[in-house]
Amino acid sequence: MRIGEVKSQARAALSGKWGLAVGTAFLIGLISSVIPGLVEVFVSGGFSNYFAQEEPTLTATIANLVTTVLLIPLGIGLYWFFLRLVREENPTLGSVFEVYADLKTSIKLIVTSIVVGFFVLLWSLLLIIPGIIKGIAYSQAFYILKDKPEYGTLQAITESRKLMDGYKWKYFLLQLSFIGWILLSILTLGIGLLWVIPYMNASYATFYQNLVTINNTTIEE
Repeated sequence: MRIGEVKSQARAALSGKWGLAVGTAFLIGLISSVIPGLVEVFVSGGFSNYFAQEEPTLTATIANLVTTVLLIPLGIGLYWFFLRLVREENPTLGSVFEVYADLKTSIKLIVTSIVVGFFVLLWSLLLIIPGIIKGIAYSQAFYILKDKPEYGTLQAITESRKLMDGYKWKYFLLQLSFIGWILLSILTLGIGLLWVIPYMNASYATFYQNLVTINNTTIEE
């Protein structure tokens, strides 16, 4: 699997669907970044009270944290959106929110995100490099849960490690290949990220799809 081929396949998947991809990624990013703050302001008693206080109240901070946690499935729903896009399943903006249709799935995604973060943190306490390696090793867990919803958190993480065996360096190089685009986006005051982020997400989904193909795994919805 070559990085150039992965990115070429991602661009092909995005062809004719850039508007949908950009709009969806922007909306989900906006919701994920703005809603927790608005909840914190509301719990604080409004904007006037919020800006008047020297630091947020404990209740407001907890409300922000809870909202952030509840929005975790939405971010993963965006991953699944791009996986569907790569598979030519014609996803819609609404399909991102389908992740909340099943409470059990939503809870599992939240738990998996927390567990992955905890594991990566533990490895990072040893050294930064092991933390990065483990983060890459666990990176496919959420895609696996899309294809195998019957899997538990630890099973998805374990399968991700197996799937990434021998491909962690490739994935790291794929991530690294977007550094130039990100730096260029900064020069455009972040506007370029509207296209770079969908491109990245499509490439990561394509990487997973190629891993599945290489491992002769049958994808069943």
